Amino acid sequence: MATIKDVAKLAGVSIATVSRVINHSPKTGEAAREAVKRAMEELNYSPDPNARALVSRVNDTIGCMVFDVADPFFGAMVKAIETECRAHHKHLLIGNGSHDAAQERETIELLISKRCEALIIHSKALSNDELTAYAQKSPGMVFINRLLPEMPSRCIWLDNHYGSHTITQHLIELGHKHIACVASKYDIEDAHERIRGYQDAMRESGLDPDEMAVERAEPNEEGGEQAIQDLLGRGIPFTAVVAYNDAMATGIISVLIDNGFRVPEDVSVVGFDDVIFARFSRPKLTTMRYPISMMAARATQMAMQLATGEAPENNAQMFRPVLVRRQSSAIAPQELR
Repeated sequence: MATIKDVAKLAGVSIATVSRVINHSPKTGEAAREAVKRAMEELNYSPDPNARALVSRVNDTIGCMVFDVADPFFGAMVKAIETECRAHHKHLLIGNGSHDAAQERETIELLISKRCEALIIHSKALSNDELTAYAQKSPGMVFINRLLPEMPSRCIWLDNHYGSHTITQHLIELGHKHIACVASKYDIEDAHERIRGYQDAMRESGLDPDEMAVERAEPNEEGGEQAIQDLLGRGIPFTAVVAYNDAMATGIISVLIDNGFRVPEDVSVVGFDDVIFARFSRPKLTTMRYPISMMAARATQMAMQLATGEAPENNAQMFRPVLVRRQSSAIAPQELR
């Protein structure tokens, strides 16, 4: 079996040059690169990934933990990460955290054990202290959708308060005074900040954000269905609903239509995220566009730079969502303005 020494001898270059070619280093001249490639083909030489990792001290696999890869939002996030991985000749290893502390801990430790030195972590269940401890042991670990005050330069996150405040204000400007809020049941910062944004927008407009008009459920279509059924059963008057995400919004719309309500003529419904189905639902969904693909690409670039000892081009980054007006929000019914 051919070795790296055999490749170097046949190509007439040093072993270090062969290693640089294998690891796609830009510091190798084109002539040397072609000579090494020809020698590898002639000798049928395949680099040992474990040996490469030992030499370069960086594995060619990037680790990623998300809530649930089957969720369209996290599917978009993973796709953006994979695009960056392919551009840098890296492989991607994915694990689900499910907003469960034990599962998140197990997934992070598994990714570390697989020698993924570049890591993009979406964690909501673990404490700041525990995540900081992991990051101190793994220099290439970057957190997405999470701000750790102890190490903000390793974080990329969204201004959830701004997003929820903006879309609630959109409904208020349409004349809505009775606005319900369907939130995630999970005890996570995203959920708290989106409720706070809704409440602040209501108060600033002189409206009462009644706690009875806030319903919490699983952040998916079924959760949206259950939440709006509970609100209807409670007899809470509302002409608009602010949903935690687009999935819950579609579940809400389905139940409202089944119960004889017209959307948006009787009830406006708005979402959050702007996932793929938001613009294909009927009515098309008014929502906040979450720049998750851009955030995921940036997080991947940061993780790869940190893993190789480079300082990232930028420090901590906070992104803001953008209001996308579509068909599911309209002027409030005249009699309830």
